[in-house]
Amino acid sequence: MNQPQSPVCRSCNATSLIPILNLGNTPLANALLAEEQLTEAEETYPLELVLCPACALVQITETVPPEKLFREYLYFSSFSDTMLQHAESLASELIESRDLGPNSLVLEVASNDGYLLQYYKQSNIPVLGIEPATNVARVAREERGVPTISEFFGTELAERLVANGQRADVIHANNVLAHVADLNGFVHGLELLLKENGVAVIEVPYVKDMIDRTEFDTIYHEHLCYFSLTALDSLFQRHGLMIEEVTPLTIHGGTLRVVARKVIGQLKIDQPASTRRSEVKTLLTEEDKWGVRDPRFYQGFGAKVERLRAELLKLLEELKSQGKRIAVYGASAKGATLMNYFGLGRDLLDFVVDRSTFKQGRYTPGTHLPIYSPGKLIQSMPDYVLLLTWNFSNEILEQQSEYRQRGGRFIIPIPEVKTV
Repeated sequence: MNQPQSPVCRSCNATSLIPILNLGNTPLANALLAEEQLTEAEETYPLELVLCPACALVQITETVPPEKLFREYLYFSSFSDTMLQHAESLASELIESRDLGPNSLVLEVASNDGYLLQYYKQSNIPVLGIEPATNVARVAREERGVPTISEFFGTELAERLVANGQRADVIHANNVLAHVADLNGFVHGLELLLKENGVAVIEVPYVKDMIDRTEFDTIYHEHLCYFSLTALDSLFQRHGLMIEEVTPLTIHGGTLRVVARKVIGQLKIDQPASTRRSEVKTLLTEEDKWGVRDPRFYQGFGAKVERLRAELLKLLEELKSQGKRIAVYGASAKGATLMNYFGLGRDLLDFVVDRSTFKQGRYTPGTHLPIYSPGKLIQSMPDYVLLLTWNFSNEILEQQSEYRQRGGRFIIPIPEVKTV
């Protein structure tokens, strides 16, 4: 009998990976169901988080084929006002700092519905989106006029674009690196596509915030990797890119934005570039101190998740025993992870609302709760709403001011259970 192969690190190919948290077998977090699918068996996949102590990359062991995950996608960035404001601010900053103009090219990998590139286009800067989800890319082209290639990004596509004379002054890759199975091919493609003085601007969820804030719901099959600056630095240097800047951001519960450029000339890969800013060296030193490669830093994560589960279940069961009606805000991937692992279903929750018109009329994976528009909250007036898109809590609480004024209350489950 063949023994199952040990997983290897997605970045450095090391084999001594250390288990952190096992969430069992779960359905795909964005596999929302049509009504006629409710009686069919759902596919489930193992969801186990591990650490590579060699390069510090935290990752899951299972790789679901990207064609299954991303060709038809239900997440549209433009439904979030927070994301649009974040994108517009970032574009304005880069236009000014990089002195971009009509002879520049800004490219985004995983460009979604053109939510970011539209702001460059409005300033007459040439843009190109790369978005494998054909339905989402169509919206970018038809509604925002953003030229978009519907392909997965990697070395092969980068080589084709370079052969066609397309190289970028700025390449954005926001919240996509975590989704990539072939990390090395992806980062090599970035290096190929950049002009000699170009920059790659990349945002990833920060693994320390995930651990510190018990953001276990960030773990799902689309998110293959969970990055520290140490892990990013190792990966980028392997492909001739040097991280010059790093900025911690609060968006999505804790994000790192890094700016990288090509290593030019004879600079050795382990020799800091003269342009490398002090905050990069400082954060790398900090990560070394808190134990970015040390399994002991991550070992308490599972216990924290179980305490959170017990606390939330106790609250929901008490409210239900009092005859309270509880709805959910956010048919999100993170919501699917939380509901399925915590075992939250129709016995405790009534329905889900979501602002995305592409999700309304469907049902949540695993738990089979119906999804409506947010207007359902006013129509039905449940006593409480479990806010599973907690990373946009300020925006959503403001949008739902009428529901709250009428006496409705929100339960925010992460980083700790609280009612507002």
